[in-house]
Amino acid sequence: MANIRDVARKAGVSITSVSNLLNNRSHQMSGETRLRIEQAMGELGYHPLRNMPAQDKTQSPIIGLLVPSIVNPSFSALAHEIDLAARAYRYRVLLGNSYRQEDEERAFIDDMFSQGVRGIIVAASDIRKTYFVRAAERGMMIVSYDNRFPDGIAAEARIVDSVSMDNIAAGRLAAEHLISRGCRRIIFATEATLTLSRSHKIEGFLAAMRHGNIALPYRVIEGQANRECGDAEMFELGQALVSQILAIDPRPDGIVAINDALGIGMMVGLRAAGVAIPGEISLVGIDNISLSGLASPALTSVMPPLAQMARLMVERVIRRMAQPGLPPGEYLFAPQLISRQSVRIAGH
Repeated sequence: MANIRDVARKAGVSITSVSNLLNNRSHQMSGETRLRIEQAMGELGYHPLRNMPAQDKTQSPIIGLLVPSIVNPSFSALAHEIDLAARAYRYRVLLGNSYRQEDEERAFIDDMFSQGVRGIIVAASDIRKTYFVRAAERGMMIVSYDNRFPDGIAAEARIVDSVSMDNIAAGRLAAEHLISRGCRRIIFATEATLTLSRSHKIEGFLAAMRHGNIALPYRVIEGQANRECGDAEMFELGQALVSQILAIDPRPDGIVAINDALGIGMMVGLRAAGVAIPGEISLVGIDNISLSGLASPALTSVMPPLAQMARLMVERVIRRMAQPGLPPGEYLFAPQLISRQSVRIAGH
């Protein structure tokens, strides 16, 4: 079945142009462009929402899940838990990878509308973008994962649900664990593009440093990914950061990684450089992906209660589709530190 991307490709236009036509914004394009899009739709048999029937009641109902990249183990773990939760309600999940590209996010929304889907979970994206707001106003029930409401937004002004781990607490927990084990020259390692959840983790880290009376220089070390936000290349970015970390004088004795994939990449790079973990440098990740326990040494990590969060997100989507008047809510989950062998024992 053709989708909006196929139409854009055949017509030689952007996904945004197709979306504009489907949403009655054809004044933003030339008549020739509109004709090419309409011809492409006809040739491909693409039918927008206004010509689409509702979901077939004999089939399993569907909810959508939009993630930045399934290559990132954090998001593949999320997709797995959401799929399990949805199956308990006899729902299917349609998965989309956005690569944090606005055209892909718009296309996903249009695809969901065209398929009669009326509930989606959007992971780690700015839900304030115009096309998400318009989708909610058109009746799409949206749950935002790992992207809290900005301060100052009143409850009555919210149009989507928000479900997130307390990322400030996560950054604080990771730093406090290193401090409690005797680390004093601690850094935070991340990809340079700051999303809201990344900013909150750094905020928690810095608060723990100040509260622990750790003398400067504690710092944030950033690596620039080849693609936006680095969701699909965290392992490689972690390895690439090692030379930058080892150039710091005095050398750090503790590292908090923005996520486990970055942390495992750093472990590989540090080991290749002859650095002992945790003898010389202790390391804590955030997310607790399944690979963390298999790393050598096993990676200490801060864990979100992912299964609980996934169940709540699926329940909220389903409930709000059944009760459109149900007000959206914000749900914040406490993280838990999982101690393994990548952090030294206090006194050693």
